[in-house]
Parts: sequence; C-alpha cells; structure tokens
Amino acid sequence: MSLTDLLSPSDIAAALRDCQAPDSFSPKKFFQISGMSKKSSSQLKEIFRILDNDQSGFIEEDELKYFLQRFECGARVLTTSETKTFLAAADHDGDGKIGAEGINLFIYT
Repeated sequence: MSLTDLLSPSDIAAALRDCQAPDSFSPKKFFQISGMSKKSSSQLKEIFRILDNDQSGFIEEDELKYFLQRFECGARVLTTSETKTFLAAADHDGDGKIGAEGINLFIYT
C-alpha cells in the first residue's frame, strides 16, 4: 500500500506546495491540507506504518527530518527547528520518538 492509496495525490501536492519554504512547515496545517485529519484512526495507523521508514513502530527525529520526502521524493527536508517542533508536539511521552498513538492524538487535538 502507498500513501496515494489513502490520500489524494492532488491533496498531497497542495500540502507540499504550502510548505515549500524553509521553516514554513506546520504539521497541523499539513495534516489538514493533505487530508490526513479526515482519516479514521485505522487509516492513520496505516499512514504511520508507511511513514515509519525503518518499520520500528516509531518515527524518530532522524526519520522525521525526511517526513516530506515520504510524500514525494523531491520534497525538501525539514529544518532542525521544524523537526524539533514537530517532535515536541507529537511526542506525548517524551521518549524522543513518535508512536502511532502520538500521531493520532496530535492530529485529533
């Protein structure tokens, strides 16, 4: 399964266009524009599984930096500031990584 099986390619493109400039990435806005915020918990878990590059069950800071590239190969990497802000917002237990539950809570709050 790929992200385009769960999200519209045009919504993904619009979300990526919205955050092309460095330090313009807003996770909440990206989730809204891409359509992720409209997905069920089970669909979000599948999206998370696709985004978890090493299939560890978590998205760590080094993976999070390449978050946009998981949606499109040529997308930019997140800046250090964007990565740390995203991690801090979605890492609800403070272990330095985001689990599927953390993404779900972040998207729905």
